[in-house]
Amino acid sequence: MSVLKKLVASAAMASALLATPAFAQDDVRIALVVKALGIGFFEAAAKGAEEAADELGNVEIIYTGPTDTTAEGQIEVINALIAQNVDAIAISANDTDALVPALQRAMKRGITVISWDSGVAPEGRQLHLNPSSNPLIGNMIIKLAADHLPDGGEVALLSATTTSTNQNIWMEEMNKVMGNYPGIDVVATVYGDDLADKSYREATGLMQSYPDLDAIIAPTSVGIVAAAQAVVDAGKVGQVNVTGLGLPSEMAGAIESGASQSFAIWNPIDLGYSATMLAYELSHNDVEAAPGAEIPMGRMGTLTLDDNNEGAMADPFVYDASNIDAFKDIF
Repeated sequence: MSVLKKLVASAAMASALLATPAFAQDDVRIALVVKALGIGFFEAAAKGAEEAADELGNVEIIYTGPTDTTAEGQIEVINALIAQNVDAIAISANDTDALVPALQRAMKRGITVISWDSGVAPEGRQLHLNPSSNPLIGNMIIKLAADHLPDGGEVALLSATTTSTNQNIWMEEMNKVMGNYPGIDVVATVYGDDLADKSYREATGLMQSYPDLDAIIAPTSVGIVAAAQAVVDAGKVGQVNVTGLGLPSEMAGAIESGASQSFAIWNPIDLGYSATMLAYELSHNDVEAAPGAEIPMGRMGTLTLDDNNEGAMADPFVYDASNIDAFKDIF
């Protein structure tokens, strides 16, 4: 039976890691490193990691991350995990490039390194697990807004951090298909750093700066909830539609209030499960991550790697008033 450990990134915790008793020789210790602790999306992913560990039987999950969404915080966590000599690190990165030297040190120590959700540059990991296809996500986030604006309108983006790998790629992919949505005008992009209070302030600022704003697109589970609350508090339900990527459990109220007409997400439980399975295959079964490889992901099938050693788990799924009740108590 695996044990879920939440480890705060700090010097004190690093010492605690070093003092952790040795595990049984057969245990495979997989660290699931998230952007920051306390975010519902990643806590759901941790449940999936535990499901994979229970299924495999000889896996210890270390669920850890910094207290804020910074590269510096994740580097501290990585260094502590290297000192602990874990078997694998599966990380959702706060920065594409800044983590590479620390993760290269981990790989030199024989630690398997994969990224998931938000990627690391190829030289800093063995493979990357995208939750879905980046082009599909990029198209989905603008389509969600455009579907409720048949005559066009003004939309704004509320993202995570300026360096968040996944959000930046999705917005790039969105820009590539803007020609498919005539009349939709992206008037601004702001960043809430995946902090609820800052995301709320940024959403409020957007509505003040653009009084004709029709929609806020937030490709982040923290930002979308904060933006929906800002719309309610501003009395603009029915005027500004909040959409993007969010969790059913956190967005059910926004759907009910009308602040959001629809949103999308993949299942973060499946994402954590898949990342754990992939890390296990590479670290324990000597599977090689190479272009064209098909790597087992348990109940999720197989991951097929492209030329950059990246693969997609599944398509995003749209949630709205017709189905939200079926999912809001699950994740």
